[in-house]
Amino acid sequence: MATVGVSSLGRVRSLAVLFALALLAAGCSSEQQAAPTTTQAAPATLKPPPPPPPKRTKVHVIVFDGDTGKPVAKARVQVGRFAGRTDSSGVAKIRIARHSRLQVKVAKRGYDGFKQRLQFRNRPKVGVRVYQAKLQWPLYGANPGRTQSHDEIRVRPPFRVVWSTAVGGLMEFPAVVDADVAFVANYHASVRAYSMRNGKRAWRRDFGGIMASSPAVHGEDVIVHAMNGHVYVLDRHNGKVRWSYTTGAPIESSPLVLNGVDYFGTWAGTVYALDLKTHRARWTYNAGTKITSSASYAGGTVFIGDYGGRLLALSARNGGLRWSGSVNGRVYGTPATANGRVFVPSSTGGSLTAFSTRGSRLWSLGTGSYVYSSPAVWNGRVYIGSYNGTLYCLSAATGSTLWRFDTGGSIGGAATVVDGVVYFANRQHRIYALNARTGRQVTRWPDGAFVPVAGNGRLLLLHGFSRLYAMAPKNRQR
Repeated sequence: MATVGVSSLGRVRSLAVLFALALLAAGCSSEQQAAPTTTQAAPATLKPPPPPPPKRTKVHVIVFDGDTGKPVAKARVQVGRFAGRTDSSGVAKIRIARHSRLQVKVAKRGYDGFKQRLQFRNRPKVGVRVYQAKLQWPLYGANPGRTQSHDEIRVRPPFRVVWSTAVGGLMEFPAVVDADVAFVANYHASVRAYSMRNGKRAWRRDFGGIMASSPAVHGEDVIVHAMNGHVYVLDRHNGKVRWSYTTGAPIESSPLVLNGVDYFGTWAGTVYALDLKTHRARWTYNAGTKITSSASYAGGTVFIGDYGGRLLALSARNGGLRWSGSVNGRVYGTPATANGRVFVPSSTGGSLTAFSTRGSRLWSLGTGSYVYSSPAVWNGRVYIGSYNGTLYCLSAATGSTLWRFDTGGSIGGAATVVDGVVYFANRQHRIYALNARTGRQVTRWPDGAFVPVAGNGRLLLLHGFSRLYAMAPKNRQR
């Protein structure tokens, strides 16, 4: 009984195993019928290989100082999206992706920025000029203090003439110079731009009427004041009028542009602070009497004279009157500010008066004749011309006369000091150049009228009656 039982149990187990195997085989058969009949994987899609990166080739950008001609080292140069720095020879070697017309930017501390599209196709080397801001002459009087002196330019006689050109009319006020271009307005309200390299005219813009002020350069703009009561803002590259602003009264003030604001006065006796970005006046101040004076600046204060015989000291920020000082006649010319002092000429008073920038009266000199000239200030000295034909050199501290030079012809324009030489013109159409320390005559030029000199780090411009002369030192290489 026991044997039979075990055998029967084994057969039962064997049948169960066979049954399970049969079910498994049936399931596998069903899955095989449901699966795709193919047994090969789908072929892969072939993608083209990525293009190789463009081969970059090297170009050379050579950077020169536009006034001195010397190479500019350690300047940052960007060509398109690639950048580098100049070496001691002024050369930046930059690899670019393609040779075409690309934007080039050059930047270095102390220099005005350069930005221009240049053609590199078939030109692996290009040269650019950049200009030191300190060697330019961007406004009347050379600086915001209107000192009529330039402390950085080193150009002095003996001279040779590089070029000369007629400007179409009397130049009562001098040219301004920036980035190797001279901008000048003549009496007939014609504004012109001349290359300082060769004297060729770049553009001309005629407004009609008359002008009796210098323009000013501000970035890409040239600011012009006209006797028709308009301020014109011109594109410096082509002379086109970008926009204009009307005051309703003649403007004889030359522009004083600081931080994007143009300060000036009008014949109606209004002082304006014109915002060159918004094209609106930030503030105005009504002096009540005619203004021909240009404004000067020191320590947050704008100084300007009027025909009431007053020097007005106004806040540059809001136009508030900080103080006023009286002189003995009309103020036609422009006050000069330097070293905490303000020097104020009076035409009908025939005088020059000194104030502290806080308003204290310091001293006064009488010449006995009209003083239409604006003062020049240099090295602790003040220079003023009179209709009596004399140029006076005075101590800025005390007003005492250090020396005087008599010409026999009335002096109507400001003297100008450059590199230790003081220049002035008289009504007999002569320009005199004197040693600024001693008053000894250095040279003389046979054509002049009012303010005699402007320039840059390479050339001086002598202003004849209606002709510009570009002068270089004889001992400087051509």
